[in-house]
Amino acid sequence: MLKLSNIKKDYKTGDFVQHALKGINLSFRNNEFVAVLGPSGSGKTTLLNIIGGLDRYSSGDLVIDGKSTKKFKDKDWDAYRNHTIGFVFQSYNLIGHISVLENVEMGMTLSGVSSSERRKRALSLLDKVGLKEHAHKKPNQLSGGQMQRVAIARALANNPKIILADEPTGALDSKTSTQIMELIKEISKDKLVIMVTHNAELAESYATRIVRMKDGELLSDSKPYDSDNDSGNLNIKKTSMSFLTALKLSFGNIRTKKGRTILTAFASSIGIIGIALILSLSNGFNIEVENFEQNSLVQSPIIISNQTVKMDEDTLNELRGNASKDKYPSSNKVFADEDIADTIIHTNKITSEYIDYLDEMDKSNVSAISYIKGTSINLISKNGDNYTLVTPSSSGMNMMSSVSSFEQLPSEPNDDGLITNNYDVLAGEIRDEPGLVLFVDSHNQIDGSLLKQLGFDDDASFDDIINKELKVVINDDYYKKIGNVFTTETDLDKLYNSENSINVKIMAVLRGKEDKEMIASNTGLYYTDALGNEIISKNNESEIVKAQRDADYNVLTHQSFDSTVSKDTILGYLGADVIPTAIYIYPKDFETKDEITNYLDEYNDGKNEEDIIQYTDMAEMISNLSGNIMDAITVVLIAFSSISLVVSSIMIGIITYISVLERTKEIGILRAIGARKKDITRVFNAETFIIGIFSGVLGITIAYLFTIPTNIIIENLSGLAGVAKLNPIHALILIIISLTLTIIGGAIPAKMASRKDPVEALRTE
Repeated sequence: MLKLSNIKKDYKTGDFVQHALKGINLSFRNNEFVAVLGPSGSGKTTLLNIIGGLDRYSSGDLVIDGKSTKKFKDKDWDAYRNHTIGFVFQSYNLIGHISVLENVEMGMTLSGVSSSERRKRALSLLDKVGLKEHAHKKPNQLSGGQMQRVAIARALANNPKIILADEPTGALDSKTSTQIMELIKEISKDKLVIMVTHNAELAESYATRIVRMKDGELLSDSKPYDSDNDSGNLNIKKTSMSFLTALKLSFGNIRTKKGRTILTAFASSIGIIGIALILSLSNGFNIEVENFEQNSLVQSPIIISNQTVKMDEDTLNELRGNASKDKYPSSNKVFADEDIADTIIHTNKITSEYIDYLDEMDKSNVSAISYIKGTSINLISKNGDNYTLVTPSSSGMNMMSSVSSFEQLPSEPNDDGLITNNYDVLAGEIRDEPGLVLFVDSHNQIDGSLLKQLGFDDDASFDDIINKELKVVINDDYYKKIGNVFTTETDLDKLYNSENSINVKIMAVLRGKEDKEMIASNTGLYYTDALGNEIISKNNESEIVKAQRDADYNVLTHQSFDSTVSKDTILGYLGADVIPTAIYIYPKDFETKDEITNYLDEYNDGKNEEDIIQYTDMAEMISNLSGNIMDAITVVLIAFSSISLVVSSIMIGIITYISVLERTKEIGILRAIGARKKDITRVFNAETFIIGIFSGVLGITIAYLFTIPTNIIIENLSGLAGVAKLNPIHALILIIISLTLTIIGGAIPAKMASRKDPVEALRTE
């Protein structure tokens, strides 16, 4: 079964070589009780460690069941110890932070025995050694003799062929020693038991064979055995420790050091706390910004005008290149200036084809749409016997500014459009007919000059405003030709009473809703789409429009056209039916805005640069700006907080190294019962895993608690309630980061633990 052929073991210390074993030749029977006697330093324990696979022989061969071990690798020796060898040590070598039952089960765990079978077999063995009722106690709650019985039960757990006992009674009194020896003798009836002892009397009383050693050599053998004819087939199943088992081991160890573990976790969680608070505030402020954007930007228009500013990456890079040129150069050359406007300005060629394309757009995505032609409205108010030309207010809708006298009310293709969602109708109603609409601010105020032009002093009732009648004068009455130039008629009485004038009333008074104050803060007079169409139909063939079509100069000023005032601009102002100078599309929400922009982008597919129609997405521009600022601040703050994470990772490495030193003997025990090097690494990785999870959860919990006073302070300072809000996704990511950094920090100490010599580890006290 077991044969040692010329086994030698040498220990080198510098140039000095100690010969611990000097060619040992021994063969053992399948079941016998062999006692190895000899003085200290004779090589007894070294021989036992080599037989048990804890130590490696320098030369010779250890043959097991007819199979040489010369080519054994680490994993083979681990499996051999687990399945073939059972160790009983003088100092018991039980793992103190797990129960008696778990100590006995440990070897079976490495063998892959099912949990139910492990439990059944372990309880049976404890019953056999008389300790079943102590199964759930910790080893330190037992006497020396009881702990040695547990060690024997553990040695028998995997039903090994060989039991190796190193001074099993050395720490016991005589009565307990006798009990342990009787138990070992009983075991030897069907197993090979090899016991190392100094006690010759004990050996002679119980052993069936006595081998004596001195100075690393075999002196005598009371019952030698020749195994040359023995043959067998050693089939060893590989061992493996599951991560769950490693977690249980490490958790048991951590429970014995609760205070240190909590302090370690808290220290390593400081970085997580800082980052979590930053992310909470960033998340909260982003939510506030998003709410603001939803309220104030969601219906900001997508603007398609004659000219747009190109802000794509290529253009920005070109501008950066221009900005990088030297200022105040010492060169004696003169350089041509590059026109930045030519670089960043794109001219849109808005055509009737493009207008038709927009008309085919899915209107369910649109809250409102305005086609700006810059049409002038010649509006006159009668106030008693006086007549007043009503001029535009400076507080009109700045998003729809043009050269027109008044702003055009956006048309709403749906019942829940821009006006409906953002304004309350204080008086009257908006109808699809020619008319005017008056917008007031949150104080029911409008520009004082406009109120006076309408015929009121400091205030006016809604009824008075709704019943106020005004006249829109058409071009042929309003303009008169003098030579090649047209001038305006100054007799307002005549204009007001002209039979060609259009009678209009202010059909409704509107005010921005209370929760839409940032959006609906515009005041002034707006004309309906129906009124605009009627004016254009009457003025399109007026004398001044015809003259302007034929002239290559401005018929109102006799000045030439330039880049700021074009012929189409003046025609639009005069009420000609022209292509709009600008188009304002108001999306219903951010999602539909993307669908609208995608539709606009599709028009440009495959077109040349000069034929592309670019647009300005106001909401996107503002949203990106605010988002980029918040992101930049968040990144900077997180970068500072991350320093503590690095420090925490280093600290975890130190703590894990301390744990390795504290658990050195446990490492030796695990190796003795068959744990692989990678299993030892797994044990300490499991410990850092637990600390990492605990640290992350602790950090998130503390950060969450800190958000309570943080929110109180912010609310007192700014009036914003509940700003600090930790996103659960961020919390989960931070826990994962904590776990990852902790495992990284403990990786080197865990690797060091796996490389510890099991013999040296078992000697650690």
